[in-house]
Amino acid sequence: MPANTHPTASKNPFAVNNVRMFIAFRVFFNCRFYYPIFTVLFLDFGLSVAQFSILNAVWAATIVMAEVPSGALADIVGRRRLLVFAAMSMLVEMAILCLAPRGSIPLLFGFFCVNRVLSGLAEAAASGADEAIAYDALQAEGMADQWGRVLDVQMRLRSVMFILTMSVGAAVYDPDLMSRVMAWLGSEFRFTQDQTLRIPLFLTFILALFTLAAALRLDEICPDPRQEGTCEKRFSGSTVDALKLTFSTGRWILKTPFVLAVILFGMLFDGVLRMVITLASQYYRMVQLPESLFGILGSVMAVAGLFIPRLARRIAENHSPAVCLWTTSLVALSGLSGMAFFWPTIGLLPALVAFSALYMVGFYLSYFVNREAPSSRRATVLSFKGLAYNLSYGLIGVVYAGLLEAKKAGIGGAAVDDRSVENLVFKETFFWFPVSLAAGLVVLIVAMRLLRARRT
Repeated sequence: MPANTHPTASKNPFAVNNVRMFIAFRVFFNCRFYYPIFTVLFLDFGLSVAQFSILNAVWAATIVMAEVPSGALADIVGRRRLLVFAAMSMLVEMAILCLAPRGSIPLLFGFFCVNRVLSGLAEAAASGADEAIAYDALQAEGMADQWGRVLDVQMRLRSVMFILTMSVGAAVYDPDLMSRVMAWLGSEFRFTQDQTLRIPLFLTFILALFTLAAALRLDEICPDPRQEGTCEKRFSGSTVDALKLTFSTGRWILKTPFVLAVILFGMLFDGVLRMVITLASQYYRMVQLPESLFGILGSVMAVAGLFIPRLARRIAENHSPAVCLWTTSLVALSGLSGMAFFWPTIGLLPALVAFSALYMVGFYLSYFVNREAPSSRRATVLSFKGLAYNLSYGLIGVVYAGLLEAKKAGIGGAAVDDRSVENLVFKETFFWFPVSLAAGLVVLIVAMRLLRARRT
């Protein structure tokens, strides 16, 4: 048993401080009140759709550039430092949105651009470091086998918080609903959109304070200094160390077929499913669901997070990784295939099935990668996973956008309005999601078998 083991925490993983703070950090960092009105928030501030697209590209590019270096820094200078930086970045990014001026579009765009850069840096800094500091604390207590239980509780609590923030965020953004609430309370005050515009942002700023408090209460868990990475080194000499650790971890992943396979399969599933979730509001409209329910639907989707992680945990702990892959494939493909029919109203059911698969992917990736990665490079390995996810998501987004434009060109001259064209193109191209997922699975399975054959 390690020298720093505490007997009082030997049976209960949630008695470990870092585990509790990890869960709190994940819940407060990832659940934000403005998510249900994310796109319209930008537009209601006065930005255009094109500017919104540019800002999202800035955000994604920031994450891609900072993802792996931040993971290496976490392994070398300390996971807690990176998480405190992530929490402070979230605090500043939310303050910028709360104070963003309206009227001058160039100035407003500048505020939002800084916000997107800080948001991307926060995402990159938190990715990998949060799981690594919690898993290492469990490992130090001799409870690494309890990681599945921790993931289960974390994902279910995050789903509860997500339901709350989605419902409240959409409600407080609606001036009519807020005015009716005031009338019910006996006040004649009537809200306008300008007044409700920032309420979800102020509420998320409060969550950022909670996030920072959780990060500050974490205890640094240093890997063995004799290993390749150590958080005991001073920051002044860490840049070269971070680069060395980044490259050596990349080579380690390539030489570890199981970890490479887990990351590649997760990359495929996450990219396809996350892109579909991004397009969820358009899908809801196409299956004739009222827009007033979109925020509630987001909460309904989060309900799956209350029981899917527990199911995934039982499968992972009692069956082989192959069983995990095939069950996830079955859920994802059946859900996406059902969505491709665009059944009115009932089309919500296959969407629920498809979105549930994303919870399974998140659980399995964290479960297997943390189990296999050495402590000295754990955050860096998890950052490579995050980088793969974002590259997949970005690539699929670009390819799908090109597919949409090509399809639109083929409908040129049709006597329909722009909205009808958008709906028609979306409907006729959606089947590519289940097709591409199935094709990707076949390619990866064949590639992994060939790789295994060459190594034996």
